[in-house]
Amino acid sequence: MDRKLSAILSADVVGYSALMERDEAGTFERLRAGHKELFEPEIARHHGQIFKLMGDGMLAEFGSVVDAVECAVSLQRGLAERNAAVFEDQRIRVRIGINLGEVIVEGEDRYGEGVNVAARLQQLADPGGIYVSGKVAKEVEKKLAFGFEPMGEQKVKNIAEPVQAFRVIHEGQARRQPARSLPPRWVWAAAAVSVLVLVLVGTAWQFWPTATISGKPLVAVLPFNNYGGDAATGRLADGLTEDIITDLAGFPEFHVIARNSTEQYRDKPALPSEAGKALGAGFVVEGSIQRQSDRVRITAQLIDAKTGKHLWSQRWDRPDEDLFAIQIEISEQISNRLGGGAGLVQEAGRITAHRKPPENLNAYELYLLGTEKLEQVNQADVEEAVRLLTRAVELDPGLARAWVELSHSHGVLTGFGVEPDKNRALSAEAAERAVRLDPSDAEAHAVYAMLLGDRGEFERAKAEFDTALRLAPGQFEVLTFYIDWASTFGEPERTAELVDKAVSLNPGFPMWSARIFTQAYFMAGRYEDALRMLDRLTPENYGRKHWVMRSGALAALGRNEEAKVSVTDALRRFPNMTVEGFVNIPAFNEVERQRLIATMRLVGFPDCAKAEELAKIKKPLRLPECASP
Repeated sequence: MDRKLSAILSADVVGYSALMERDEAGTFERLRAGHKELFEPEIARHHGQIFKLMGDGMLAEFGSVVDAVECAVSLQRGLAERNAAVFEDQRIRVRIGINLGEVIVEGEDRYGEGVNVAARLQQLADPGGIYVSGKVAKEVEKKLAFGFEPMGEQKVKNIAEPVQAFRVIHEGQARRQPARSLPPRWVWAAAAVSVLVLVLVGTAWQFWPTATISGKPLVAVLPFNNYGGDAATGRLADGLTEDIITDLAGFPEFHVIARNSTEQYRDKPALPSEAGKALGAGFVVEGSIQRQSDRVRITAQLIDAKTGKHLWSQRWDRPDEDLFAIQIEISEQISNRLGGGAGLVQEAGRITAHRKPPENLNAYELYLLGTEKLEQVNQADVEEAVRLLTRAVELDPGLARAWVELSHSHGVLTGFGVEPDKNRALSAEAAERAVRLDPSDAEAHAVYAMLLGDRGEFERAKAEFDTALRLAPGQFEVLTFYIDWASTFGEPERTAELVDKAVSLNPGFPMWSARIFTQAYFMAGRYEDALRMLDRLTPENYGRKHWVMRSGALAALGRNEEAKVSVTDALRRFPNMTVEGFVNIPAFNEVERQRLIATMRLVGFPDCAKAEELAKIKKPLRLPECASP
């Protein structure tokens, strides 16, 4: 009996019997064509071989686990492309499972647990999805540009030990969105509290050593207790649990364990520290819900699974009729304050990273320290951010968030005038890499959109921004990046309204966003709001356009003497600041261009540089009156 170590890929057609019942001949022909035109050539291209065919499935063997995963992703992409050309009820969808293990070789066939586990993982996968074992994820995580979402330990048929499962996040997929079965207002009510739990993740200072994936913390959400005892409250508790998992899964700063792994703790009392250890989680979320008459009381708390310490807790006691409004208000504010950008999740990781010797930092910790430096928005710190983030992507080339921040950093250096051509190219390369690595990362799409806008490709930029907003409609950073460009797309009024929303989401908004909000308010004619934003900055933080907008806003409000002083201050800082030199910037549309020309002339900026300065101007002069000294 021969044995060997192999990567086994198991694939199965979803709803095969129903497809055959609806259209036997057509289904058979589409399956045959898919097998010949897609599966056989892709498996061969990835150095694999099919060793068993069933009516609605197949098994293939690969010598390399990297080849097996890459092949699975290629197969799902190929099927998605083929399905786009046929009606919904005729589409062939496949589940795929991959395992790395020992198999028994008998002729052309393969047997044993290595094969069985792959088949069981395939049964767990979503239509169009790929599940891999923990062995596979560990082997390929640093070698492939795909995300691996932990789904926890799975108890599967005829396998004695639970199987650690991971879901492959490939192009066109987002992290798992659990199904919901509650009436709409209860679904929204559940989501209201869900993002509040992001507070939790940010308050811990140390991660359990075994409770991280790629250095990121791992969170388990236990089923919420039903203190009402009735079926309706039980459904609400289920929906609440699902929504918390859904919302947490949308943030790339941490991983969340799938509900089917935490379901074992329903009606089963367990210490959070015990549950966390069993699930491999560093943090555990638990809570309860109780309905009394027309009110609902919800509690939630975060526990450090290593120590059992309660890190955060809160209670809500509200009329059930207000649940929808509560959801919108609470979920957006808390998610942005704590889940994204410079939230407490990142802050907790930074504190841990600062305590470690530099040589012991992992890629994720380097990413966190790089973002901290970038937030200082001065040349020295941004250059240090580039160094830290470059080290991060060298250690983990698949860490999309590090590529996002690296693109930001090179972009800021371009703005400082530091090797602009080189940094502009590096920013573009990093942004494109981030989108390829994680198509479900909204901020990656937003960064790529800004790059396209800088190139003057406004239509493509708008499409990328639309994708980012669809993926994260209430995320402060994504909204802010869009605001920076929305008036250029010809939407100044909507842009100002989005600023109002962004400020309500994050009242302590950072300095860099105030610079963006100033332009949005100015272009919408909201001059007092524009000045209020500028008050958040110091004159040293003003760019040339901020001086123009400050001077113009003061003049528009009848504060003419202040406007004159502002122009004088601007020209003292930027002696060559002229109408001609300012409006030849490609990132403005023509309406904005004319608005700035009119503003600068109104408040007294010169059209041209002084005669002795003209020779220093490298760009061709475009205003008629600047044609000669």
